[in-house]
This record gives sequence, structure tokens and C-alpha cells, in this order.
Amino acid sequence: MSFIPSSVRGPLFMVISTASYVINDTMMKVATSGLPPYEVLLLRGIAATIWGIPLLFVLGYGRQMPLVFERKVLTRNLLELAAILAYVVALANMQIADSSALGQLTPLLVLVGASLLFRERIGMVRMVLISLGFVGAVLIAQPTMQGVSVFALLAIANAVFGAGRDLASRRVTASVPGMIVAISAVIVVLIGAGIAHLISETWIVPQPHHLLLMAGAGFFLIFGHFFIFMAYRIGPIGVVAPFYYCFSVWAVISGLAVFGQLPNIIAICGIVLVVASGLTIILLDERRRRLTVTA
Repeated sequence: MSFIPSSVRGPLFMVISTASYVINDTMMKVATSGLPPYEVLLLRGIAATIWGIPLLFVLGYGRQMPLVFERKVLTRNLLELAAILAYVVALANMQIADSSALGQLTPLLVLVGASLLFRERIGMVRMVLISLGFVGAVLIAQPTMQGVSVFALLAIANAVFGAGRDLASRRVTASVPGMIVAISAVIVVLIGAGIAHLISETWIVPQPHHLLLMAGAGFFLIFGHFFIFMAYRIGPIGVVAPFYYCFSVWAVISGLAVFGQLPNIIAICGIVLVVASGLTIILLDERRRRLTVTA
């Protein structure tokens, strides 16, 4: 993808990642209506492993399989495990708009962490644009927060652990392929979901449509993991993180395509705000890069 400008590549990868995650979440949400949440995670993990392992060998990464358990990769993916164990329970017990809105805390937490840990300068203009993106995401989700409970706390925990995961991604060395990191995440979550299921749930025999849903979710999960990792690897956090708000835009599209839910005027305004703030951040970053080159 070298033909894509470097200033666009990171945000583009984040847009693709959020789309993949929303497709995965939609399939999981449908499946949790008939299966326990951790069993759904377990089945999805099995499907993703079946998809992913052959893909590693096709891409020529077979000899690098031991890197799946490299310390920094494991640290990143243990945070992913904590995030998804919290999120899947929240997703199964809350309106998807509510869990999605709370998840939009992730980019803000990532930016604060990047400023503290990596001394990455965010700047006032970018912070204002990021805040506008957050407002847009809330306008899209329009959370009701009815019955705020432990499930809302779990959705917030997902945002906190997700931010930790994305910050830990910057610690993974460039010698580790992105697909290795993605498959490692699949395996770690598979093991964690299996343990959680055995401890807290009773097995329910899945129906054929459940298996089809999990096969699809597992496929898109791999690309969600891969592209979110690559987005943070190749792009500045301050430029890439705001495009996580596209999660809400894709969620609206999913609601329309799958559940026949039309976005209202408030949601449309939110979409415009998210897209406008994201594009402005890209343009500002590209302008700064050109000024730096010509200076």
C-alpha cells in the first residue's frame, strides 16, 4: 500500500479496522440472543483460529509463529482479552447504542496516555477536533443509559483496557508482523474465553446458524485486529486515534442494513461531525508534514 500517502494510511487502516469490528460485533450480538456470551467468544475464537493459522503460512510467516507468545505481544493481547471479556457481557445485556457510546472513551484515553507515556504532543487545535469527534460519536449512539449498572461499568472497563491495548501496540517491535499480533490476540482471547465459559456458564449446543455467524465473526475479527494494530504502528497516535470514532458511523450503517433502523437527524449530524473532524485532522497533519519537508 505504498501508493497511499503516509498521512492517510494510518487513518485508513483505522477506518477498515472499525468496520471489521462492527461486522464482527453485529454477528456476535445476534448470536448472544441464543448463546451465553463467553461461549460465543469461544466459538468465535475457534473460527478465527481456523481462518488465521493457514493465512499465516500463506503469507509466509510460518517460521515466525513463536512470536505469537513474545512478551510485548502477549502484554498487548492480554489487555485485549480483558477488554473483550468485559465488552461481550456488556454487549449482551445493554442496548448496543449505550455500549458503543461508552466505548468511544477509548481514543480520548489513548491520547492522554500517549501524551504521558510517549511525550507525544497533541496540541490544542487537535484536542478540540478530537473532542468534537467524541461529541459526534455520542450524537450517533444517542445512549439512553437506562438501567446504568455493572454492565455500564464493564463497558467503561472495555474502553480503559482497549486504550491500554492500543498504547501497548507501540511497544511491539517492527520485526513482529502485524498478522502475527492479530493471530496472537485470537489465541489469547480463545483461551481466556474458554476458561471464563467453563467457570461461569453452561454449554448450550449451538445451532447451524450460530456456527455460520461465528465463522463470519471470526473472519472479520482477524482483520479488525490486524488493521487496528497496523494503524497505530504506522501513524502518529494523535492522528490515528480519532478515527476510532468511525465505530459509531459503521454501527449506524449496521443498524440500517441488519436491523432496519434508520438514523435520525441527530445521528446524521453526529456522522457529519465525526467525518469533518477526522478529515480536518488529516489535512492539518499533511500540511504540517509538508511544511516540515520544505523547511
